[in-house]
Amino acid sequence: MRRMVTGSADKTLRLWDLKDGVVLKKMEGHCDWVGAVAISRDGELIASGDEKGVLIIWDGDTGEPLTQSFQAHSGIDSLDFSPNGAVLATGGWDKKTKLWNTKTWRLQDKPIDCHDYVNCIRYSPSGIHLAIATLGDIQIWDPNTRDCIKIFEGHAAHTSINRASIRPFNKSLAWTPDGKRLLSAGTNADPTIREWDSTSWEQVRGSPWKGHDKQICAIAINSAATLAASASYDNSVRLWQLSDRRTIAIFRHSDWMRCVTFSLDGEYILSGGGNKKISEWAVPEDVLPASKNIAINTTARNACISGDLLVAEDLLTQEIDSDPNNHISYANRSFVMARKHEWDYALRDALMSISIQPSFTGYTSKGIALCGKKHFKDAMRAFDLASMHANQFSRTPQYFINFQAIALFNANHYEDAILRVQELATSCPNADTLACGIVEAYLRVQLGINALNGARHTEAADHFTAAVKVGTCWSKSALLSQYMDFVVLFGWDLKSLWQTANENLCHALLLAGRLPEAVESYRYMMDRSDDTPKASCLRWSAGKSHRATHATSSPAFHSAFEKKCSVLYAANGDVAFAASDYDMAILLYSRAIELDPTNETIFVNCSKAKLKQALWEEALVDAEKVIELDPSSYIGYQLKHEAFHGARRYDEAIEIFQIMLSKLDSASETQIRKLRQQYLSPPEADGAIRKSIHIQMENAPLRLLNTSTGYLCDRDAQIASFKSSTRYKELLLLTMKHKDLRMERIKKSVTMYFRCVMLSHRWEEKEPLLYDIQEKVVYKLNPVGGIVKLQSFCKVARKAGYRWAWVDTCCIDQNNNVELQKSLNSMFSWYRQSALTIVYLSDIPPLSKSGALAKSAWNTRGWTVPEFLAPKVLLFYQSDWTIYLDDPSSNHKESVAIMQELGDATGIDSQALVAFRPGMRGAREKLRWASTRTTTLQEDIAYSLFGIFGVHLPIIYGEMKENALGRLLQEIVGRSGDITALDWVGISSDFNSCLPANITSYEAPPCVLPSLSEDDIQVSVSSLRSAGVVELALRIYNTLDNLSAPRFSHRRLHLPCIAFPIIEVGRRQGQDQETPVYEVKTDGLGDLLITTEDRLIPFSSTRPLAPWQTFLLVRPWNRGLLELPNPPDDIQNMKNLAAPSSPSLNSLAFSLAENELVDTDSHSRALRLIVRLGQPFSALLLARQHSGEYKRIASNRDIVAQVKDMTSVRDMIDIRTLEIS
Repeated sequence: MRRMVTGSADKTLRLWDLKDGVVLKKMEGHCDWVGAVAISRDGELIASGDEKGVLIIWDGDTGEPLTQSFQAHSGIDSLDFSPNGAVLATGGWDKKTKLWNTKTWRLQDKPIDCHDYVNCIRYSPSGIHLAIATLGDIQIWDPNTRDCIKIFEGHAAHTSINRASIRPFNKSLAWTPDGKRLLSAGTNADPTIREWDSTSWEQVRGSPWKGHDKQICAIAINSAATLAASASYDNSVRLWQLSDRRTIAIFRHSDWMRCVTFSLDGEYILSGGGNKKISEWAVPEDVLPASKNIAINTTARNACISGDLLVAEDLLTQEIDSDPNNHISYANRSFVMARKHEWDYALRDALMSISIQPSFTGYTSKGIALCGKKHFKDAMRAFDLASMHANQFSRTPQYFINFQAIALFNANHYEDAILRVQELATSCPNADTLACGIVEAYLRVQLGINALNGARHTEAADHFTAAVKVGTCWSKSALLSQYMDFVVLFGWDLKSLWQTANENLCHALLLAGRLPEAVESYRYMMDRSDDTPKASCLRWSAGKSHRATHATSSPAFHSAFEKKCSVLYAANGDVAFAASDYDMAILLYSRAIELDPTNETIFVNCSKAKLKQALWEEALVDAEKVIELDPSSYIGYQLKHEAFHGARRYDEAIEIFQIMLSKLDSASETQIRKLRQQYLSPPEADGAIRKSIHIQMENAPLRLLNTSTGYLCDRDAQIASFKSSTRYKELLLLTMKHKDLRMERIKKSVTMYFRCVMLSHRWEEKEPLLYDIQEKVVYKLNPVGGIVKLQSFCKVARKAGYRWAWVDTCCIDQNNNVELQKSLNSMFSWYRQSALTIVYLSDIPPLSKSGALAKSAWNTRGWTVPEFLAPKVLLFYQSDWTIYLDDPSSNHKESVAIMQELGDATGIDSQALVAFRPGMRGAREKLRWASTRTTTLQEDIAYSLFGIFGVHLPIIYGEMKENALGRLLQEIVGRSGDITALDWVGISSDFNSCLPANITSYEAPPCVLPSLSEDDIQVSVSSLRSAGVVELALRIYNTLDNLSAPRFSHRRLHLPCIAFPIIEVGRRQGQDQETPVYEVKTDGLGDLLITTEDRLIPFSSTRPLAPWQTFLLVRPWNRGLLELPNPPDDIQNMKNLAAPSSPSLNSLAFSLAENELVDTDSHSRALRLIVRLGQPFSALLLARQHSGEYKRIASNRDIVAQVKDMTSVRDMIDIRTLEIS
């Protein structure tokens, strides 16, 4: 059915039946003059725009609206559909051109800014250009890239002399069907048509088309590209010859004309304007393209077109039988016989036709038949004679040249044939370029097919490329009936010619290894196709044949061709991926996906490549497509998990991971199900992490300050903070994905999160306590007193990158005895485990010099000793929270200058300061470190040392310092056997007389006694090497070796020792003395002077004491004299002998002859022991109590004793364990 749509000032459109001239549908919806109408190439869509800028889309068949009216511009003057119907271009008064997607009716990207009112927009026939006529210029754009290709003034640069005062505008545009020329029309100041070359955008030589004297509102060109029509405000429509720009006819109207178009067959012109009518004008017959150069009856003609040659032959034979003198029937049957390649019969009929009456048709049929018989010279003479009769067909005398070329081609004269067609198109006046293009394209396709079948792929691609290039003039046009002679004479399939050329070009390029060009050609074909040809192309591309062919048929929508290209792109992508060229891999995979969006594997690989490049969101899109294509597979969920993980969308990553595990569990393949074994579920992974958290919490403070939020957090709050953190989610994901992840790695990550900064400081007035900051933001508290210090500490810790901080003032509940006891016992460990300890010296002003540290009150406090010994990383800050001495090191324990200063101030060796290890070793020296320190609470002087010695004892405030210190010293001696803690001078403790009442008793350095050189020892050993002395020395050695370690029981010290009975005590007479001095005589030892505040009862052999009342001078046994290897620090290997009394020497006696194991080394160690026992030693003075135990008599000075005669070893053998209270 022939239809037409019109728009009108009455705000409506009308859909017309051209056959009857009746209105099929009145289309209402606009509110103003409908000045712009466009129809898609397939006729399915109608677009209309009015002067208020409203746009409506209508159904091309029914005229019903497909969209609601919507505002597109402030006013619309022009519309045009893209050749493939995918885009509608609109231009308006807002100086914009907009491109609309015809599926969604949404804007494609941003509008094109034209900078002037848009009068007309037209797509080129191929769709690669969009021409826009504005008032001031003509603009050429690439609609796909939005690149502006060219801008030129057009008619705005031309003004008639007699109209110089009128501004010229560009009013209308039209493309020639081959896209090589663009015609433009001007307004009143330049009412001409100008022609522009699309290769250079220069005006074609020659004068503009003149004839109108008012603005030209519209231009139309017929499909044969031979005629143009123009509508003008001068009340006329002019018909022009395109080849020479000559006016052929003028159609006068009663009013101005606004629009003009050709009918589909090109035989009529329709125009409309101010007279409110549609006028139909017949195109003069002498300028119409020839419709039928071959006169043949319709039935036979249709049989030739459909390929039913036997029917056509029978019909023409019947004509000949009924009229033997009909020369046309003989010529037509000759054509049919040539179609059947029955050349002799074809030649016979041609000769018969000529014999009856020479004619163009007869000689043409003879030339074709002779070409088929390879008689080319005779054929050429026949064609020459045909040309003499061509004037019979005045409308297209050049047709026979095309026929001649085709015949030559069919006789394998390929180059000659194509050359003739090309010469005809370029040199013949008024040549039908469309017909020439069709012929050349068809011949090129045949050459391409031959080359393709011969595996000459590059050659084939060149032929098909040439065919597509010359075919631009017909690729989007409906081939009219005048070209059906090619079908009748040669059996051509003109309907699929464009499709065939493009299809085979794609295949040839693919087979030639020119993959990008193949894909580009394929897209070109699909983009330039209307829906019907596109469906045909899709049916072709779904075919399986690799050989050159015309259109094939298949119901599949997606093409084998696309899939082949996709596979090749994917394979190249795999190569790039393996070479770690992920950007290239992504590009290649993406192209593969564009061609085959159903291939799961390509999406998988593309997603992996994007993950490698951290393109998380893009990788996620591909992963979701994998899931869409195969919902049962775990792979898509794995990729989606990785994308979420990379994008730090952890909650989603964990959720997707669980789904991935469920897919693995439910997989049908055993091998895939086994993959599940390498993963943990979120609860399982959380359990593993919780174990590390529990371990971490065991050695961490009960409460910590969150430096980020300023809140004080208990352990539950700390764990909650961790579980909401990125680190936890990262660790959870890592643990889930690595079932064999070592616990150390999990522990390390947990430890990193809970890294804590500890504060060492001196308590001052108004320190904030727990209840002062609980459930409050530290940073928001009133900055007074200790709050300022707390806030500054938290800020410094936060700036250093630490989330947690601890201060003893407010992080311990001082009113909770259980918590307080645990905290004080754990404090050394907390400082030890801290990531950093900050020492705040509140009394050290900024810019202080070296030496200020020693003067700080912080250096006098008892608790600060473990606070600077325990940490591995330490930083000193001045009162304004700047670094002490501006030392740049990240750890002041690595600062030689600061450690030297601290060592000088404390008397602690620098090695101990830097690498202190808690434990019992060196107990006497550690006690000296604390001997000058003070604490607010007297018990704290002992409690502060618990961590240094590695002991955990009850915290009992109120027990008094003697008791607290006594319990500590009792633990030291009892656990380590180290008797150096008994080396003190001063006042005895009520806890035990062997222990001092005050820590200050350790301030004096331990008694230093002279020692023998190794040479002296060897000389002495040599003098003792008589059999009797050796035997006795071995007995003494073994006796001492079997002594139990010192121990406390119910505050009583069980001390192994060598006892020397005191035989006489007398008070020394002489000058007045504040502290009495006693002269003491001991059996086996030299006489001594002992100073003590305790009152001693003088006695002698003539004035004996009561039998129970005895005094001993004892040498506490030191196992070091045995010269055995020292056990590791804090590992005691003591033998706890139950009997407190001294063993009987007789019971331990043995004969050297009976002990075969005794060797020279044993003798040497025993004799060396005897030598050492003969040296001066630090002794204890003990007095026996009425109850039988002993009590130490404290001295104000060290008691140093020595045996009288080293050889009198029998005087040394009173070895016993004494109970001392």
